[in-house]
Amino acid sequence: MLSYTAPHATVQQLLQKHVLPANKNLHVQKVLQRIKTCRTSALGYHVYQCSNEQCSHVKYQYHSCRDRHCPNCGAVKKQEWIEARRQELLPVKYYHVVFTLPHELNSVVMGHRKLLYKLLFDASAATLLTFAKDAKYLGATSGIISVLHTWGQQLSFHPHVHCIVSGGGITGDNTWKEAKKNTWLFLFPVKAMSIVYRAKFLQALEQMVTKGEVTLPKNTDGKKLFNLLYQKDWVVYAKAPFGGPHAVIEYLGRYTHKVAISNHRISSINDEGTVTFDYKDYADSGKQKQMTLSASEFIQRFEQHILPERFTKIRTYGYLANRNRHQRINEVLGKMKLPLHKGLIKITLQIRLREQFGIDMDECPCCKNKTLRLVQIFYPWKQKELLRQQADDG
Repeated sequence: MLSYTAPHATVQQLLQKHVLPANKNLHVQKVLQRIKTCRTSALGYHVYQCSNEQCSHVKYQYHSCRDRHCPNCGAVKKQEWIEARRQELLPVKYYHVVFTLPHELNSVVMGHRKLLYKLLFDASAATLLTFAKDAKYLGATSGIISVLHTWGQQLSFHPHVHCIVSGGGITGDNTWKEAKKNTWLFLFPVKAMSIVYRAKFLQALEQMVTKGEVTLPKNTDGKKLFNLLYQKDWVVYAKAPFGGPHAVIEYLGRYTHKVAISNHRISSINDEGTVTFDYKDYADSGKQKQMTLSASEFIQRFEQHILPERFTKIRTYGYLANRNRHQRINEVLGKMKLPLHKGLIKITLQIRLREQFGIDMDECPCCKNKTLRLVQIFYPWKQKELLRQQADDG
């Protein structure tokens, strides 16, 4: 069961307390408004009443916004996603590698997020699969789970992907092939991967610029920019390998559904319009420090990390690619003479809340009996529609 400690201050409190900076992007405005009104009467509520006549307590359960950028939401959805991945991980070793972009590309990426975030995913995955399929390194198809993060610890714009890569791969007949022992920290030489990744990304980007799909910032000399980017070392770094599937699951629980900043990192919001939050300074041995920003600056930094509408921030490649994934994995397990993965069992929200958070939806907070019953569901937009219809009829 997960324990919960209330944060000192929240992103929602900041949005409620200060006027939001002007933003022409309608999607960004909607996301901020959803976070601002999360679990308030503005989004509606369920009404519960205790059926115990000596109590008759009434409880209002305000609706959450369910936006993936909201620090208050996502715990249940995250758990469901993790359980689905647990059904797909083979009992093998896994590695962790991170692909970053040079800061010289920040303004280009900001202007074409959907296109270039996808390119970041595809170039990094293509690099891993190119090395995996090379007989010199593995000679098989690896499984990859990639997660996009766009932020640094100070809420700066820092797009990068975390990749979980299987320590081996499958051959053409879905037979498992273990990775070869080597002298590198990772499955493949990281320096060589960095060069291939850089080439794949820049070649695709040049084609996009030529076709007019991507426009470089005003007064930018494209030739000079690409020359600089080809000469620069692109940062690709491997982290310590995971201990096994259970360690991967633990990692997924922490990283996959992360938002730009958690509420627990916010120390205070004061009346003078400033926000203070904690961050790790990796340039100073990962020391814990604090930063204070104006409310408007904080919100503008937070806005940078709102993903394009319907953009998928977790993607799978190789033998974990979506098409026929379950069938493919079970065939590998069969050849390993291991039990096949069973289908997911649908767990109701009521059971999940009880098991995960110790919340019993039937328990009355007043008399503590399991006598709480749903008596009404209120949606503000339905009320507006009803009033509009009544006005038309009148």
